[in-house]
Order: sequence, then C-alpha cells, then structure tokens
Amino acid sequence: MNEKATSLGHYPATPRWQFDDEVTKVFEDMLRRSIPQLDVMRGIVSDLTLRYAVPGTAIVDLGASRGDAIAPLVDRRPCLHNTFELVEVSHPMAEVCRARFADDTRVSVHETDLRHGYPELGLSASVTMLVLALQFTPIQHRQRILRDVWRSTLPGGALLLVEKVLGSDAEADDALVELYHTLKERNGYSREEIDRKAASLEGVLVPVTARWNEELLRAAGFNTVECVWRCLSFGAWLAVRS
Repeated sequence: MNEKATSLGHYPATPRWQFDDEVTKVFEDMLRRSIPQLDVMRGIVSDLTLRYAVPGTAIVDLGASRGDAIAPLVDRRPCLHNTFELVEVSHPMAEVCRARFADDTRVSVHETDLRHGYPELGLSASVTMLVLALQFTPIQHRQRILRDVWRSTLPGGALLLVEKVLGSDAEADDALVELYHTLKERNGYSREEIDRKAASLEGVLVPVTARWNEELLRAAGFNTVECVWRCLSFGAWLAVRS
C-alpha cells in the first residue's frame, strides 16, 4: 500500500466512475481532500462502534474499501474476541484489505455485491458500519439492503451509516455544492478535476436527502435513528435495533 500516493491530477480512466486499481492507490488521499472533517467523522464512527460492540460478535464493514475505517477498531480490540467481516465489491480494494489484515485471523474479507444480496457471514453483528457506500447502490436496492442489515443485527446492536446527502431543497443544495467545491479547490483540486470527477459519478453516486435516509432506516426496523455528525453535503447516523 502507498499511503502517500496523491490524487492530484487523477482523472477517471473511463467515462463512468470505477473503483479500479488507480483509484485504489490514491483513495485515502482522495478522501482526505474530498470529505470535510474526515478524521472527526471516523472518530465518531469508531467511538460509537466501540460503545455498541459486544464481545464474541461480529463487527461488519459494508463497503470496506481499503480497510481504513475499521483498522483502528482492529487495533483497539485485541482482547474482546470480536470478528471483523469486511465486505467489498471492488476486487482491487478487497485485495488491499486481504494484504493489510493477512496476519489477523479475526478479519475476513468478502467480495460481495450488495445489489445481489447480503453476504452469508454465519454470525450476528452487534455493529455494522456502512460508510460512504450505500450511496453507490441503486436507490431501488437500498431499503432491502438496510432491512438485511437490521435482520443481521442483534437486539441492542447498531448500524453506523455515513452518506453524502442532498440539501433539503434546490436552493440549499446549490449552496452546499458550491461550498463543497470550494473546499475541494482549497485542498488542491483544479476545477477541471472537480468537474470531470462529478461527471463520471453521475448515475454512480446517487445521494438522497438526510430526511430520506432517516426514513429508510426507520422503515428497515431501526427504532432509534439519530444524526451524530453533519458537515456540508455529508451526514452520519446512529441507528439502533431495540
């Protein structure tokens, strides 16, 4: 893994965005230049995962990418006998995860497309992390995916959902997008890079409003749904199964 690889000057290899080898190499840098308060968000997700994780159960990361979100949890829970189930559809990303956690028998990596069904993990989860991943699945699959997560969650367990979101109306969304693009420019991206990435993501990353995400979580069966972080066009929710 090359943690210092830069995403500046990176252009999509195809008109339609893919999580290919080149994206995998620069993905962590891409997140740091594109997600406001990335470390704050990750810290909240990690702390809430530790709060709800039960020894002897699974901690699941759906859309694990390179494993950066779950790595601190693997490091911080050496004695509580959790298993860590990483689910990723991109083969290059999954290969990075396999190499990264090759020496830890608690970690399993599953190459699964959530559009085709929830993976057979053989364990109930006390916590599932779904960080910036549901937005890449077609809208018609999202309710079923969240319902599958609810079914696999032990009573008292939690889902941590992080998503890019639309503003509540067109005016608010325009303001959020403008601020977001300004942030990306301040972090080194050119306007051409921003525009080309946005064009390649059309129809691939499809955000919905914060309210819609909350309605999906409640409809899936989660009783407690609480927004725990919000910055510009991104939000995070804690959803608990009673």
